[in-house]
Amino acid sequence: QVQLAESGGGSVQAGGSLRLSCTASGYLSSPYCIGWFRQVPDKEREGIAVIDDDGTTTYAESMKGRFTISQDNGKNTLYLQMSSLKPEDTAMYFCAAHLSGGYCLPKYSEYNLWGQGTQVTVSS
Repeated sequence: QVQLAESGGGSVQAGGSLRLSCTASGYLSSPYCIGWFRQVPDKEREGIAVIDDDGTTTYAESMKGRFTISQDNGKNTLYLQMSSLKPEDTAMYFCAAHLSGGYCLPKYSEYNLWGQGTQVTVSS
């Protein structure tokens, strides 16, 4: 069973940047979808961006512009570059994957492999 582990979270001031990483402990066999999600207490988990094994990316509409997803297949690592961070970006950030084909969408209900999350806190 592949395990996912996020890192790179922390505290940053508004306007700052962070890069999150998600490392897979094993090989993600194709086809797969993998991506980033976030959640604040008492709110539904929301999708940010996902990427498939071919490198095709899909962003949630509200996340376009300040977030960039990428992957390094040689390192089994997924990244999320975040810029111009705002206090409302404060959340627990998760990476998640599913090993099936089809068009990858940032819908959390479709993903069954989850990391433990990394906290991002943006102060004003």
